[in-house]
Amino acid sequence: MSTNYVEYDCVAPPPEKFNFADFLLTCNLKRAKRPAFLDDSGVLSYGELDTRVRTLSASLRSLGLRREERVLLLMHDCNDWPVSFLGAIYAGLIPVAVNTLLTADDYAYMLEHSRAQAVMVSGSLLPTLTAAMSRSDHEVVKVIVSKPLAPLHPSEVEFEEFLNECEPLTKSAQTKADDPGFWLYSSGSTGRPKGTVHSHANPYWTSMLYGKGILNLTEDDVCFSAAKLFFAYGLGNGLTFPMTVGACTILMPERPTPDATFKRMTGGIGGVRPTVFFGAPTGFAGMLSHPNLPDKQQVALRLVSSAGEALPAELGERFTEHFGVNIVDGIGSTEMLHIFLSNRPTQVKYGTTGWPVPGYEIELRGDDGLPAKVGEQGDLYIKGPSSALMYWGNREKSRETFQGGWTKSGDKYVQNEDGTYTYGGRSDDMLKVSGIYVSPFEVEATLIQHPSVLEAAVIGVNDLEGLTKTKAFVVLKSGASVTEDELKAFVKDKLAPYKYPRLIAFVDELPKTATGKIQRFKLRIQEQ
Repeated sequence: MSTNYVEYDCVAPPPEKFNFADFLLTCNLKRAKRPAFLDDSGVLSYGELDTRVRTLSASLRSLGLRREERVLLLMHDCNDWPVSFLGAIYAGLIPVAVNTLLTADDYAYMLEHSRAQAVMVSGSLLPTLTAAMSRSDHEVVKVIVSKPLAPLHPSEVEFEEFLNECEPLTKSAQTKADDPGFWLYSSGSTGRPKGTVHSHANPYWTSMLYGKGILNLTEDDVCFSAAKLFFAYGLGNGLTFPMTVGACTILMPERPTPDATFKRMTGGIGGVRPTVFFGAPTGFAGMLSHPNLPDKQQVALRLVSSAGEALPAELGERFTEHFGVNIVDGIGSTEMLHIFLSNRPTQVKYGTTGWPVPGYEIELRGDDGLPAKVGEQGDLYIKGPSSALMYWGNREKSRETFQGGWTKSGDKYVQNEDGTYTYGGRSDDMLKVSGIYVSPFEVEATLIQHPSVLEAAVIGVNDLEGLTKTKAFVVLKSGASVTEDELKAFVKDKLAPYKYPRLIAFVDELPKTATGKIQRFKLRIQEQ
């Protein structure tokens, strides 16, 4: 079923000549003394950010880099990250933001695939990058190192030294709204990551339609995202949304463990407590089960956002009970840049992903390609202004995903009578048991309601007769215990009997992407 929408919700489109970095700097010309970013080393004001972005742009141009050539950005979240990202865009170059948790082989592939002419890298990641470059035939002009840990090679230059080589540019590259602006690589949960090309206008649309339109962020907010800036979700949360309204962002270089997250939430960095926290269900589960979970009085949260995977209702309810604030759950994708279907801060219906974000159109299609009826499960398609231009160098996947004005998400959903949507799982994860479709997510969401269960993942395995049976991989909470039969009975009591997992394996951890998404395909490979 397709939902009706007013095109772009009456938000004025950007002008034809549009440089997104210039737009953000211009938005904050009157906020020169206000903090823009705060990392472990200190505060970066909007005025300082403006100067450093324009200076980096000049330095990158001095290398002889030309319009739309790529610059790999392999950097932990810190104050140098937004300078690097926006500096490249301001110069008309294409920053390619990549996951900091990958291998040298992954980076070798990305260097060759993107044909990056320069790299901006954190000192702690330089050895991995060096190994990647040694495995690739592709050569880069310069490697710019943020906070190096050892003496640099002649082909490498320290970030601050590089900044000091030129005077700031006074004018950005004259790019257009539909010109390529930056790349993000998909998580690669089912194979090689795909280089997703976004325009200069795309982050403008997500900032206006979701950051301002749904979350109602203001310059008084302090934002903190567990998702890193190299992810589409984290990029909006920690850079494009707050900068569009002049807010401050806390940046965290390390992984978002519960203790690291609690440190920022309670003002452990600079005495500043976030008012808006962006997380994911896996992280929320870890936080709520952690012995150092802070009290409501220790935080200053007014809003919490969730994406990356569907939020189980029980988990959202427990979080709200503890902190007194709702989790606004939504779904987005690298291809759409950010969230297009979401609950609202003042209207949360746990167990659903909420309503379409104004400016986006949602359609569910059945196996026959026709629109699904209310209450029927279908494949999720999205139409909206922030859709990516293409997958670089992958025409087959581009044509499969970007179909005219529609983008195929790869998710299964059901539209409810009240207009909300309920997640049914990834299209390639759906199981057909005894001739009936079973959603792994529904079974997983039921399993984690058991007081002993921390996490669960469900896949299909073949029995001796070649028939599909559901198997659950379960991670128990510290010190908890439960039997296989008890869990099966628990699920049978809450779901239709045919949905209970026939097999249960207790494991210490589940394979996940860096975004926290469960990699069921690895479990399937393991079972083959």
